[in-house]
Amino acid sequence: MKKLRTQTAIDGIGLEILKNGLETIADEMSIILVKSAYSPIVRDVMDFATSISDANGQPIAQGLTQPFHLGSFNDVLAHLREHYAGRIAEGDVFIGNDPYTTNAQHLPDIFVIKPVFFRSALLGWSATFAHHVDIGGLVPGSNALGATEIFQEGLRLPLLKLVDSGRLNEAVLDILRLNVRMPAFVLGDVRAQMAACLVGERGLIAIAERHGPAEAERAFRALHRYAERLTRAEIKKIPDGDYTFTDHIDGLGDQPEPIRLQVTLSIRDDRIAVDWKGTSSQVAGGINTHMPFTRSCCLAAIRSVISPEIPNCLGFARPISVTAPRGSVVNATFPAPCGARGITGFRMLDCLFGALAKALPDRVPADSFGGNSLITFGFEGAGNTEVFVETVMGNSGGASWHDGQEGIPHIGANLSNVPVEQIEAQYPLRIRHYGFVPNSGGPGAYRGGLAIEREYEVCAARAVLTLRTDKKHFPPHGLAGGGTGAPSVNKAITRTGEKDLPVLPTEPIPFAQGDVFRHAIPGGGGYGDPVRRDAISVLEDVLDGKVSREHARSAYGVVLTATALEKDLRIDAPATVSLRKQIVKGRRTRQGGAFDEQ
Repeated sequence: MKKLRTQTAIDGIGLEILKNGLETIADEMSIILVKSAYSPIVRDVMDFATSISDANGQPIAQGLTQPFHLGSFNDVLAHLREHYAGRIAEGDVFIGNDPYTTNAQHLPDIFVIKPVFFRSALLGWSATFAHHVDIGGLVPGSNALGATEIFQEGLRLPLLKLVDSGRLNEAVLDILRLNVRMPAFVLGDVRAQMAACLVGERGLIAIAERHGPAEAERAFRALHRYAERLTRAEIKKIPDGDYTFTDHIDGLGDQPEPIRLQVTLSIRDDRIAVDWKGTSSQVAGGINTHMPFTRSCCLAAIRSVISPEIPNCLGFARPISVTAPRGSVVNATFPAPCGARGITGFRMLDCLFGALAKALPDRVPADSFGGNSLITFGFEGAGNTEVFVETVMGNSGGASWHDGQEGIPHIGANLSNVPVEQIEAQYPLRIRHYGFVPNSGGPGAYRGGLAIEREYEVCAARAVLTLRTDKKHFPPHGLAGGGTGAPSVNKAITRTGEKDLPVLPTEPIPFAQGDVFRHAIPGGGGYGDPVRRDAISVLEDVLDGKVSREHARSAYGVVLTATALEKDLRIDAPATVSLRKQIVKGRRTRQGGAFDEQ
């Protein structure tokens, strides 16, 4: 690594080297956490985040894991530094998870944080958090949508010293062990987080040894200023204005009432103000969020439409302000439950992208599947409860330059699906089907990404299922004339038949051996007029099984003919031109009729 210069202004090359060096440390922490973790939700899904912060607790690098946790470390560290002022020592490790007392996200997300000292002075912080397979509470997996207060959601930990000046506090581990359903997994993942923090500490100390602590600290400050300067320059490229968008969560339980999210982006010169006025009040269910998480989601959305070269440090956030009505579903007050708050975070991101699409129509794609579905099975037997937690994803909407993609995460959470073999080897489940759903992508000049479907067969004598899904009643919208994607699907298939399940059930759903749960995420929205889609692309979709012949005709106006071999499909060009003219004429007639009636 090039040694940083000692003059007043640190040069751009030195800053770029420092940025990449810090990001490498954060990524190495992520690798160690994945390789050391016990549970599939951390090891396979990768639901965690890593960060390196300066001595003031301001992040200077983050690992490539969870984008919508970009701003969470700063708030937690601000509380830690204030609460433990004068009591932070070399060899300490802190642990905590409570949103109301520590600025954390929700109870399953446990923060493990290590102060980094160099020559007896605080140099920075090495921090992780991970979603744990269980933290107690009403239901296995601790995502109780039916909870009415946070006390029902599991074990609340204020920021405690897990290690005090190098001495492990066994009492904290004993409390965890006693209160969670899968203590071996939870304690194993906590130890994996501690290992990752040690890697971050080692990397940060190496920078101080190479450049000297004073020079390193000065470089960290310069990195914040550099990120702020680049961010302001990017914001200036966005047209000034107020951009408002409204989206909805389907609602809780068997008779859901839509939950409204409304955002206004006010862009002025080199600043962005984000305001959630008009959003629904907090609800008596576990999908509320708190201001630190809401701020994180806003930063992630804006971060995604500006240069990827900007450092992931707190300086990036300085030109961005976020406000939300107190007592709203995005700024809940104690003791509102928040165990399944991820669905609200995803919807906030979708809402923000809807507003950004008005400002940057060529850079923002149509609506996606709306964030990962969280599926949790609990299996009881021999006095123990075994918990399986996984996320199912994903696709994107069509964009002005390409079709929507399949098999990708939501931009807010860089997660992955658990491999089928891993599920079947470790849990009493059989995956009967796993694949794409034809015709599910929203029609458009650029088609939306296809939905993904999984079918789980229960092999245990009994099980309970909890769900966090969405977008059945408000499927992904299209842009610029594109169509909506297919809605989500949740079905229980038992000996007595099929039954539709709520997207956000407030009670665990019982399953018996041989019962099947079928879930399909929504399809991505389309971009642009479907009859303007290249007919050859439609034919290729039919040959790939993504679109049926009938759907090609009805949605895109493309007529295909076949010889005796069904695979030998050809475009009937004259019939396609004629049908597309009829579709356009029919639209104009309907629009004209609607106008005349007004």
